[in-house]
Amino acid sequence: MNSPIIQLLVLAGIAVFLILRLKNVLGTREGFEKPPAAAPTTRKRPEFEVIEGGPDLDIADHTEGMPEAAEALAKMKAAEPSFGASDFLGGARGAYEMILMGFERGELADIKPFLDDDVYESFAEVVELREKQGLTVEAFFVGIREMALADATFDNESGIGEVSVKFIGEMTSVVRDNAGEIVEGDEKKIKRQKDVWTFARKMGADDPNWQLVATGE
Repeated sequence: MNSPIIQLLVLAGIAVFLILRLKNVLGTREGFEKPPAAAPTTRKRPEFEVIEGGPDLDIADHTEGMPEAAEALAKMKAAEPSFGASDFLGGARGAYEMILMGFERGELADIKPFLDDDVYESFAEVVELREKQGLTVEAFFVGIREMALADATFDNESGIGEVSVKFIGEMTSVVRDNAGEIVEGDEKKIKRQKDVWTFARKMGADDPNWQLVATGE
C-alpha cells in the first residue's frame, strides 16, 4: 500500500476506538439529550425593545388556541417582569426528571423543597408502602419525547401563578423483591410516562423556585 492509504486506515482505526470509548463512558441516549436536574426557577431575562401593541412571542409561542392561559402568563409577567414562559419551561424540563426519578427511587429528601405538602404526602405514602412490601425500584431516565404548556392561571388577589405542563417522558424501570428478583417491568424495555404536572409560585416572591402542586395524566 502507498503511504496516504496507510495513513487513512490508521486514522479510521483511531476514530472507531474513540467512538467505542465514548459509548462506554456516556452510554446510549436513544437520541434524547439528558436535561439538567434543576427545579424550574425564574431567571433574569435580557431586555428587548417591545413594539407597542405587538404580540409577546415568549407567550404566544406556547399558548396557541389558549387565550385564557396567555392572559394569565401576561399577568404573571406584569407582577414579575423577569418571568418568562420559555425560561419556565426550560426549568420544568429539568425538574420533571429530578422529581420523577426521586419518586421512583424513593429518594424524597432531595425533592421535598419542590413539592407541595399534599403532593409530598402522596409520594411518601407510595414509597412507604413499597418499603413495607420489601420492594425496590430501579429506574433510568432516557429523555423527554414531548413537552408543552397545557394551561396557566393567575390569582389576582394572592398573586399566585399556576402553570400546567404536559410531559411524555421515556424511561426504563423494574421492581425487585427482597431477593433481588424482578417482579415487574423489563430493564431492557423503554416505556413512556405521560404526565400533566402543575407548578405554582407567588409571583414576585424572593424564592425563585416553583412547587409541584398537582399531578395527573
